[in-house]
Amino acid sequence: MSSLTAPIAADEASHQLRRAVVASAVGTAIEWYDFFLYGFVAALAFPKLFFPQADPFVGILLSFSTYFVGFVARPVGAAIFGHFGDRIGRKSTLIASLMLMGVSTVLVGLMPTYTRIGVWGAIGLTVLRTFQGIGVGGEWGGSVLLALEWGPKGRRGFFASWPQFGVPVGLILSNGALALVNGLAGSSFLTWGWRVPFLLSAVLVMVGLYIRLGILETPEFRQLRAEDRIERLPVLAVLREHGREVMLTALARTGQQTSFYLFTVFVLTYGTGPLSLSRGTLLTDVLVGSALSLVTIPLFGHLSDRIGRRRMHILGGLAMALWAVPYYWMLDTRAGVWVFVAIALALPIHDIQYGPLAAYIAEVFPGRLRYSGASLGFQVASIFSGGPAPFIALALFQATHSSLAIAGYLALTSLIGVGASLLLRQPADHGEGLVVPALAEG
Repeated sequence: MSSLTAPIAADEASHQLRRAVVASAVGTAIEWYDFFLYGFVAALAFPKLFFPQADPFVGILLSFSTYFVGFVARPVGAAIFGHFGDRIGRKSTLIASLMLMGVSTVLVGLMPTYTRIGVWGAIGLTVLRTFQGIGVGGEWGGSVLLALEWGPKGRRGFFASWPQFGVPVGLILSNGALALVNGLAGSSFLTWGWRVPFLLSAVLVMVGLYIRLGILETPEFRQLRAEDRIERLPVLAVLREHGREVMLTALARTGQQTSFYLFTVFVLTYGTGPLSLSRGTLLTDVLVGSALSLVTIPLFGHLSDRIGRRRMHILGGLAMALWAVPYYWMLDTRAGVWVFVAIALALPIHDIQYGPLAAYIAEVFPGRLRYSGASLGFQVASIFSGGPAPFIALALFQATHSSLAIAGYLALTSLIGVGASLLLRQPADHGEGLVVPALAEG
């Protein structure tokens, strides 16, 4: 019997499931630490460091431009790593994406500023941000499939939520590192303090590689390879056979991704700018919301196993549309308690959609095309939702001098996500999956 088709013992299957969940969550946390760290510093420091000659408003726009490049690059990463993930396997592809992200982030921390090399500093940032985007574009699909394909059917919403769990961990690590350095460096934050969290990424990447190197390939991919059902050009195949699903999964993310970057990145610009709130207070409040997400993401992933992915996603979109106006009303009071409540509750409400999202998107596509299809659907949304969200919110405020326009934008994108979800068919089984027997019984 081939090693590819040999049955997996019950204790080994259970052990590999635990390792896959840990490897997915830890690796994703490191990737998002790197990605979010750039966004936070782009809001707080890069305008002064890399665009000091520009008007403050223009400087923020230019800083967000380098930030946006990472979102444009994410579908590119999804296509590149999706191809190899469906061709050579989930594990090897994930190791490559982690290395690319880690090296890019450390180099950002070493980048000379405008006073040293002029405009070349901003150009270097843009190039490194592109590589960050490519890395994170390939990371998500592999991490989700590593957990999903080792998990038993009937509980895959819960297990696939653990790579999503890595997002608030990454937020906490990046936000916490910045808050700590901000306190220690004080007035030197813009001189050297901002660099320290980027350089610490090297340590995190080494930890992630150590964990991932010990994981076996997933049972579903092993079966596909044993049966010689590996697609030669998976990206082209998924666009040809499932183009509608790729676009609808991207649209279904519209409200979820828009809200996330308004709640974690734009809130820093809006809070420290028009509202004149302290940087430290805002970072602490976002940190609390991220900590709550550590509970709410797996909770809503678990609930999606009970009531269904699409139903949970639609409920989350409607809740977000209703939350938009109260959220900005509380921020606009400038009162510490209300600002804290708004920021702390925003991410848990967002998680009603985000918790089940990984399994929701991945299960739309058959196993032989799942890395490519899920990655493209998830990452294409970055171009028109998450990436431009800070730009659009800033432009709306500049045009209207009111947060009501931003709230309307948030509500509208949430309803677009609901509409796409209503149109998205959710096949129960493509007939290509493999249930790990030892886990299916428990």
